[in-house]
Amino acid sequence: MAPLTRRLVDPDATAALAADLAPHLRPGDVIALNGPLGAGKTTLARLLITALAGRPMEVPSPTFTLVQAYDVPAGTVWHFDLYRLGTPDEVLELDWDDAVADGIVLVEWPDRLGPLIPGHRLDIDLRFGDQSGDDRSALLTGHGGWAQRLTGIMPNVTTVSDR
Repeated sequence: MAPLTRRLVDPDATAALAADLAPHLRPGDVIALNGPLGAGKTTLARLLITALAGRPMEVPSPTFTLVQAYDVPAGTVWHFDLYRLGTPDEVLELDWDDAVADGIVLVEWPDRLGPLIPGHRLDIDLRFGDQSGDDRSALLTGHGGWAQRLTGIMPNVTTVSDR
């Protein structure tokens, strides 16, 4: 399946993407959040965690702690920020194996995982738009079982222009 592009014209559009994805996430899922600094990786992770929780909650960035865990109705959500990781093996000290086995994993800077990146995952590449302001886009690419699941979430769509 070809990647899906979803335009994120403002913060509400990013929240809508999180709200659309959250009901489909379950333990064992890995969401790889890619993009340059400031593209909205942490914002999307926060919105996904809040949508999964079904209530407002404080979701600090794991930039310095490297990982934060949240209990939500669907299970435990693990939010990793691997920007400061030196080698892929360092993630193993952060309970990575347990998180991937039993949790919903949101990982910023997934390229730092190298060969440890799971084959079954959803990649969300956040990009700046051509216009100034909040305009962004999200390129969603399913790998492994996620390719089929993504089609089920957004059937017969190659480009989604958000609300």
